[in-house]
Amino acid sequence: MNASMSPNLALNEEVARLRAQGRSVVHLGFGESRLPAFAPLVEQLRAGAHRNAYGPVAGAPDALASLAGYFERRGLPTGPHDVLLGPGSKPLLMALNLVLPGDVLLPRPSWNSYEPQARMAGKRVYGVPIPAECGGVPDPDVLPETIERARRTGGDPRIVVLTLPDNPTGTLAGAELIGRVCEIAEAQDLIVVSDEIYRDVMHRPDAPFLSPADVIPERTVVTTGLSKSLALGGWRVGGLRVPPGARGRDLRARLVAVASDMWSTLAGPMQQVAAYAFGDPPEIGRRLAASARLHGAVARAVHAAAVAAGAACRPPTGAFYVYPDFEPRREALAERGVDGSAALARHLLDEHGLAVLAGHHLGDDPGALRFKAATSMLYGDTDEEQEAALAAPDPLALPHVADALTRVAEGLAKLGA
Repeated sequence: MNASMSPNLALNEEVARLRAQGRSVVHLGFGESRLPAFAPLVEQLRAGAHRNAYGPVAGAPDALASLAGYFERRGLPTGPHDVLLGPGSKPLLMALNLVLPGDVLLPRPSWNSYEPQARMAGKRVYGVPIPAECGGVPDPDVLPETIERARRTGGDPRIVVLTLPDNPTGTLAGAELIGRVCEIAEAQDLIVVSDEIYRDVMHRPDAPFLSPADVIPERTVVTTGLSKSLALGGWRVGGLRVPPGARGRDLRARLVAVASDMWSTLAGPMQQVAAYAFGDPPEIGRRLAASARLHGAVARAVHAAAVAAGAACRPPTGAFYVYPDFEPRREALAERGVDGSAALARHLLDEHGLAVLAGHHLGDDPGALRFKAATSMLYGDTDEEQEAALAAPDPLALPHVADALTRVAEGLAKLGA
């Protein structure tokens, strides 16, 4: 197997090296919610430090009950035996690849770890373009023909992955699109893996949200975690909900078997954190609402800068990304030797000090002039700056946020100049 480091992690390390050399780089290339750990979460971590023994593979009873309640409150009937916990949603998704049969259908573009994980598990991957209005789902007008073509050429697509809201476009598929994809999944006997790790990062927390598990619960697996919503990427807490009934019980047993040999159990202190955070206490709700306001304000500002620079770009409504397309500036960029996503990302970093993740790393056409910008990296370099951004009625007015946004706007504007 040919393996290389995940491109977003590699870029993160490159930015660290450049900054250590004295380069000034605005980092937009890493999908981290750049906020300090919330104090009540830190208190729970300390309180859980005594949990140093191996725990149950699927998760401790208090944490499983809390995770089941989390899904219940979001409209999905769930019991403790329908869920399991792991060290981040990433290994849970890898475990799914190991136990679910068949090949994988992915929206194109999509998060850069879906495809490598599937290939590590020996699966073939079929990319399906996203619809014009949003990312995170394969275009239902194209999905059936992709399935037919894959089967005609020896493939066995049985899994379709959705990301709601989406990484990399920062958008959310609406009910009509979700319904159409679910109809196709039923007709084609597909399992839907709905990655909902950004569900609590909607810019409008009251915005309508339809999960495939609401529509076809018997064939939908849902994943979530605390990395994005509560800025706990380094703590590694993920959760998974299987379908109800016998099919789900069998799937959970196979996932637990993989987990027992892959990570043994979620770390004890993190079980304590999970039991608290997935319980949705009022202070967590307030933290999520404040974070959503900040994510939305800054993402909209970067979107505006991209559009002003001549890019086509879907307006962000969730998560903390924008995905601009500089096709309208192709002629001007070609004069600088920029003819695809890799060259565009390199040009932005070398010439303008902007680090972004090139679209081809996300399964996009290498010749396209698209990239992902993670806007959550613009809240400041210190805990104090980040907390100030979180608390500010208008975070864009804070000097450190305004300066970063100015750097982004000026760098993007020069692409078409």
